[in-house]
Amino acid sequence: MLQDIRDKVSVLPGTNVSVGQPISHRIDHMLSGTLANIAVKIFGDDLRELRLLNLPLALVGGVAGVFLAGGVLSLASIVGFITLFGIATRNGIMLISHVRHLRAAGMEDLRRAVMEGASERLAPILMTALAAGLALVPIALGMGKPGSEIQAPMAIVIFCGLLTSTALNMVVIPAAYYLFRK
Repeated sequence: MLQDIRDKVSVLPGTNVSVGQPISHRIDHMLSGTLANIAVKIFGDDLRELRLLNLPLALVGGVAGVFLAGGVLSLASIVGFITLFGIATRNGIMLISHVRHLRAAGMEDLRRAVMEGASERLAPILMTALAAGLALVPIALGMGKPGSEIQAPMAIVIFCGLLTSTALNMVVIPAAYYLFRK
């Protein structure tokens, strides 16, 4: 059948027949690469440092949450990890972006910029984590009740991960940024 198509289409000048992945797979691949390139262009080299450093900070609490939820890594737990990684990365980006803003505004001393940036971003990061965490408490407490099989493990992973990632983000990320830029 492919040969019949090639015979009919090849008569048209400037055409080529090939068999490949479905178009949706190629578009998804292209978009994911494009989005990653845009993120690197916006945040520069700092994004690469954060990507490697933020995920383990969130993973510590998320893994503890999996064990609290019964030790089974379910699809809901994996969705919780994905959500958690997004929140943790966003918090780190907020912190480092503010430090970079302070430096661009004329604050020459790196140590002072990191300390001031971390202290100024403490409240927004804590409020984000607190709001998400408080919303997850009733869902997490419903563990074992009918209908909570999907929601509860996801909520527990996100809640426990938020605890560790928020606390460690405010200590580890500023210290690491200072060491990387020193």
